[in-house]
Amino acid sequence: GTLVDEQFCRQMDEVGNLSLSLSLEGFDEVNDSRRGEGVFDKVMEAMELLKKHGQLFGLSICYTSKNYSQNVYSVTSDDFLDMLIEKGSRFIWYFHYMPVGNSAAAELLLDPDQREYMYHRVREIRSESCDKLIFAFDFQNDGEYVGGCIAGGRNYFHINANGDCEPCVFIHYSSAN
Repeated sequence: GTLVDEQFCRQMDEVGNLSLSLSLEGFDEVNDSRRGEGVFDKVMEAMELLKKHGQLFGLSICYTSKNYSQNVYSVTSDDFLDMLIEKGSRFIWYFHYMPVGNSAAAELLLDPDQREYMYHRVREIRSESCDKLIFAFDFQNDGEYVGGCIAGGRNYFHINANGDCEPCVFIHYSSAN
């Protein structure tokens, strides 16, 4: 989301069949503590541009033990969802934190009760009884609805921060950039 600008939106207009999932992990303080200072504001600007251009986009949201719960700062709160909807987001890809590397923050892992909360909350957000006009799905917990793993060319691939094309955000292998 930090690279979306007016020129990129015009290119998306020309292509006509591209949808973005912008990474966000909560409101500004929570997001920027993991993603870097000012990233939240850049993603907000990107969403405004994408909405102005009528582009279909959503969010890719990593939930952790620190940002999952139903408080005003969480990624599942009504306030957060309302902000995303107002900015033009149509969908949310939730996925749980998976530690990668030697310095991964194990304290961000969810415990079983927290994971169960998310399982039910995502289903609640997308239920007919919820008034939020956004489609939410959970990358790991909704495999039953998409026929299993969608990685490796089955409707999904990931481009990492280095521009490497990977079969999945969770599988760090690439033969192309």
